[in-house]
Amino acid sequence: MYLDLKIDELSLGDWQRLRDIRLASLLDTPEAYGERYEVVVEFGQDQWLERMSHLTYLIAVLDDKDSAIMSVEELQGDFGATIWLGGCWVAPEFRGQGVMKAMIGYVDSVAQQRGWHRQGLGVWHDNYAAIAAYERLGFVKLGDLQESTRKPGMYFQRMFRDTPTFD
Repeated sequence: MYLDLKIDELSLGDWQRLRDIRLASLLDTPEAYGERYEVVVEFGQDQWLERMSHLTYLIAVLDDKDSAIMSVEELQGDFGATIWLGGCWVAPEFRGQGVMKAMIGYVDSVAQQRGWHRQGLGVWHDNYAAIAAYERLGFVKLGDLQESTRKPGMYFQRMFRDTPTFD
């Protein structure tokens, strides 16, 4: 775990940071997401601001570099989810070092005041490394595989965890 790791919750003024790290994630692992770099790279400021108007974006910063991203969507979802985590990505040079754990820790730290009681996410059913990583963070697989609406023929597994309560 990094001592100088910090988690930033982005504001509308940070749309360029969001754009840059999202594009980096799409270049690095295009198969992991339901959208394509070739489309997203054409987005203008208004499209990024629209995304930010209904999602909370978290970025992990290591050595003054934006190194990981996660979106948080508030919802009333299946299996009692109150938030859906999406677009999770860690830059290759920082993987396996507790960055995603720190991001989930940030979500946990603000969850009680925001009513984020149950976390859900979707992961491609054959992304065994990601599934194992989420299981180490306390997520469990629930429900049948779901077909992607953005990538027909691809299936994702839903995973959930209850947010720990802190006294």
